[in-house]
Amino acid sequence: MNALATLPALPLHEAGKYVAAAYIVVFALVLIYVAIMAMRMGRIERELGELLESERARRGAGADAEPPLP
Repeated sequence: MNALATLPALPLHEAGKYVAAAYIVVFALVLIYVAIMAMRMGRIERELGELLESERARRGAGADAEPPLP
């Protein structure tokens, strides 16, 4: 425990720059993550809409055909 007391600490005017930089980096990483998730969600919603549309078209065109097997 005594060894920790002898270690030099950064002066507050120098440490503040590192703390601010760390917050900026973390904020940027979170922002990038959210942007990637938003793009993925948009792509999945678009693909799901296309699948639903093609399923509706298939069911509409196949109304005269036999019902699908369970």
